[in-house]
Amino acid sequence: MHDIRALRADPAAFDAALARRNLPPAAAEAIRLDDLRVEATRLVQAAQTTRNELSRQIGAAMKAGDTATAERLKAEVKAAMDAAAAATPEAHEQARDALLATLPNRLDADVPDGADETANLVLHVEGAPRNFAFAPKQHFEIGEALGLMDFPTAAKLAGSRFTVLKGALARLERALGQWMINLHTEEHGYTESTVPYLVNDQTMYGTGQLPKFTEDLFRTTDDRWLIPTAEVPLTNFAAKEILAEAQLPIRLTALTPCFRSEAGSAGRDTRGMLRQHQFQKVELVSITTPAQSDEEHERMTRCAERVLTELGLTWRRVLLSSGDTGFGAAKTYDLEVWLPGQGAWREISSCSNCRDFQARRMDARFRPAGAKGTEFVHTLNGSGVAVGRALIAVLENFQNEDGSVTVPDVLRPWMGGIERIRSAS
Repeated sequence: MHDIRALRADPAAFDAALARRNLPPAAAEAIRLDDLRVEATRLVQAAQTTRNELSRQIGAAMKAGDTATAERLKAEVKAAMDAAAAATPEAHEQARDALLATLPNRLDADVPDGADETANLVLHVEGAPRNFAFAPKQHFEIGEALGLMDFPTAAKLAGSRFTVLKGALARLERALGQWMINLHTEEHGYTESTVPYLVNDQTMYGTGQLPKFTEDLFRTTDDRWLIPTAEVPLTNFAAKEILAEAQLPIRLTALTPCFRSEAGSAGRDTRGMLRQHQFQKVELVSITTPAQSDEEHERMTRCAERVLTELGLTWRRVLLSSGDTGFGAAKTYDLEVWLPGQGAWREISSCSNCRDFQARRMDARFRPAGAKGTEFVHTLNGSGVAVGRALIAVLENFQNEDGSVTVPDVLRPWMGGIERIRSAS
């Protein structure tokens, strides 16, 4: 959510910020709606003043037996209150806020301008792609050949964009999630949380999923929403709270299923596990002061990077362009992993600084030490990382010519010492 006072102070800068995201101007309409709210509020206040003043006069007229004057004054009071009722400042405020709720966060100055992902800036590459003595396969080819990745059964049970994992691959997925959550809690200082997978409208609104992304979400028959990421419940821990500065930063993590309709992904990544309706993810969330948020963004991203380094994967950090940065983010680093089966870099984590954008929607504040007033917190979120995509990366990067898959060293304790996954047959 945007601060209407800041928008009014510099509408040209606000529209310029929208233009960086290839969006049309909106400041004039927001100000028009706010002007209507201000005028309506003035009418209501004037009507209340009129009622208070005339009420005394009505009392005096009635005491003096001047019923004609009293009735005339009562008619004036009624007219003023009818005008106040018609003014509806709340309706104008709701219309203004409904517009502002659809507008994305303002981007940081160092975000590169560009229409889409082609303008993203590669900042760092870690490792080098493995040289294969054979033509590497894609993850679904490997999984199906092992007899441990079953798409027909998943389609029978639920339809497209679902996967059934069996045996050692199911265990490998579990191992990845458990290892990652332990790494972030024991070594990176995040507090593990078990959260609801179903949340209400206000919770979805707080992190920016509603109203803009309704079509990308799954809604239940009792008007709750399946979480698209644990960012939603974790960030809302701070909703409507006033935190002490000494409590910050708060660092939270959760391993949860995530549910996405993929409404805008028709025809994209239809083979395999890259784009699923249901998948596991380890989420990282930080709630900080404005002064901490830049360093917290770097720290969070390094925590996610360590996962990829420990797994022995080749990865790179990418600064997203203005046209590729998500709705709620002011700045985003994507971590992309090299998939030899595809011969391409694919996103495995996004780490975003949302600054006070979500906090304004949630009314999440903190009280600076020694201060009487409060400020909005800054919120950050990142994948630490997506479990299904980590599984894909392990399968493609650690595949062997005989069809087996070598288990990365860090996962072997979680796999009962298994060093290689072989065909189930």
